[in-house]
Amino acid sequence: MNLHLAEISKHVAPGAHAALLVDQAGWHLAGALTIPKNITIVPLPAKCPELNPQENVWQFMRDNWLSNRVFKSYEDVLDHCCYAWNTLINRPWRIISLGMRDWAHRF
Repeated sequence: MNLHLAEISKHVAPGAHAALLVDQAGWHLAGALTIPKNITIVPLPAKCPELNPQENVWQFMRDNWLSNRVFKSYEDVLDHCCYAWNTLINRPWRIISLGMRDWAHRF
């Protein structure tokens, strides 16, 4: 996570500040993190997938391409994951629909 934060920090425009939304995974909030001065970590409440649309993307991928399978090898897992990811990114309308929240667009 420290390497990830350092990489993000390099891409924040000079004079700007990034707010990084994270879930409650232990490595996102570990006390040993070195958080760059141009980043603020904003933890999302636990068990709130409606605030983290990425959770819906992972669930869609599991439901449609990755679950209920027996993988033959590590390479087989990688092949299936790459297939799922590449199939999804070729369907931008699906990604948009997974992230939409009706309540967020009523105002």
